[in-house]
Formats: sequence, C-alpha cells, structure tokens
Amino acid sequence: MKKVVAFLFLFVCSLAIAQIYTAKVIGVKDGDTVVILHQGKPQTIRLAHVDCPEKNQPFGNRAKQFVSDFCFGKEIQVVIAGKPDRNGRWIAEIFHQNQNLGKQLVRHGLAWHFKRYSNNTNYAALETEARKKKTGLWRDARPVAPWDWRKLPKAEKQRLRSKTAVH
Repeated sequence: MKKVVAFLFLFVCSLAIAQIYTAKVIGVKDGDTVVILHQGKPQTIRLAHVDCPEKNQPFGNRAKQFVSDFCFGKEIQVVIAGKPDRNGRWIAEIFHQNQNLGKQLVRHGLAWHFKRYSNNTNYAALETEARKKKTGLWRDARPVAPWDWRKLPKAEKQRLRSKTAVH
C-alpha cells in the first residue's frame, strides 16, 4: 500500500511540474522536430527521449514522413517537462489519439533512444525490440547514430548515403 501511495504522489507531482496542452501541428522540420501553433504563435518542439536520423541521412526522410503522417495538421497533446534546449525548442512528448509519437518512431525503427539525455527504460526496451526484429533502420548492417552522423565529414556521409538506397 505504501508503494501505491508513493507512486501516486510522484505521478501527481510530475503532472504538476509538466506542462500539458493541446496544439495543432503546423510544420514538420524532421523526424524529431515539429512546429505547433500554441496560443496563436508558432513554437518548435523537439521530441524527448529520441534522436531520429538527419534529413540527409539514410531513413531521415522516412522518419520525417512518418511524423508528418502521424500528426501534421492534427490536434495533439504536448507534454513538456523542464526548460527549452539551447536552440529554444521545448523538449516534449507528443500524443495523438493516445499514441506516443516518440515511442512509435523507436518501435518502427525510425529513431534511436537518445540515452545521452534519457534513461527511460520503455524507450530502451522498444529500441532493443526493433533491433532484434531488424525493423526500419536496423536492417542496415551498421546504422550510424545521428549524433555520430553529425560529426562525419561530407565525403563519408555521401558514401554512406549512396550505400543505402532508402532515404
């Protein structure tokens, strides 16, 4: 009983800290960044817990298309916890029809669990399962994580893009 009470207390506290609101998605920048219209103003949202391939990286365009199909032009629920990132984007989870966008991206092999900034075990388990099933980008023998891709020289990026036909 004490564990249940403690869990409920922590859950209520997390809701009190988190900002939750409904907004319309008016733009999709890439697989992990969308623009919403909130209180009449555009606001950029960066998905929490995940990092998608860059647009010029294999599976980058597919991740962007998945996000667009999931939520572009639709009313979504945004759950923000914490401060904006260094680029002024709010870090948030996005929900549409009770589906979590970030978890769907990881489940479909279109995003990595961003372990550097997240220790969420649900996302970690979804990535492990996608890897086992060789879903999406996990079909590639050696997929390059976006945080490593951003550091690669242009020539190496071009070589890797030409090696993988799926963009």
